[in-house]
Amino acid sequence: MLLKKRLFNVTEYHKMAEAGILTERDRVELIAGEIVSMSPIGYRHAAIVKRLNDLLGSRFGERVIRGIQDPIILDNQSEPQPDVVLLRPRDDYYATGHPQPEDIYLLIEVAETSISYDRDVKIPLYACAGIQEVWLINLGDNCLEVYRSPLRDRFSHVQILQPHLKVSTIAFADIHFTVAELLGICELPALNFYEM
Repeated sequence: MLLKKRLFNVTEYHKMAEAGILTERDRVELIAGEIVSMSPIGYRHAAIVKRLNDLLGSRFGERVIRGIQDPIILDNQSEPQPDVVLLRPRDDYYATGHPQPEDIYLLIEVAETSISYDRDVKIPLYACAGIQEVWLINLGDNCLEVYRSPLRDRFSHVQILQPHLKVSTIAFADIHFTVAELLGICELPALNFYEM
């Protein structure tokens, strides 16, 4: 006997929250119609997200709005909560609705134990939604995975950058980061910097 899953859309997901079925204590997100439990956040993961919030705030200032572990709507069946997003500024700070792909300059996920899930499930969803640039901070391997140029369910341009390299976003090529500072590790000598 084949069992069928009951998939939900964003409206139904929000109604569950309004009815108290899902509460703020439930660490869940809607991924491809399924309500998925999010991994517990470890100490290093939490520290990196705090560091990113400060670092991005000091570099970008008012050029962007930073979303920290806030929901975004990819389509009618996916409302993930990425670790960090850099959004187009809006006077209402998105009070009338969660940001959508066209609002996003850069999306950042931080992963240690969830690296396979982020790579195999979430990043393809971000590509399908047309998000132009995703950074995956890989804490296990101490590197930055850069995903650009979405093409259906994948990104056509993928790079893995080591700590001594530096990177900038597509949208703001004038602002640079070393991978080491994104990872929260000691700065390494500036040898053979590579600008993207």
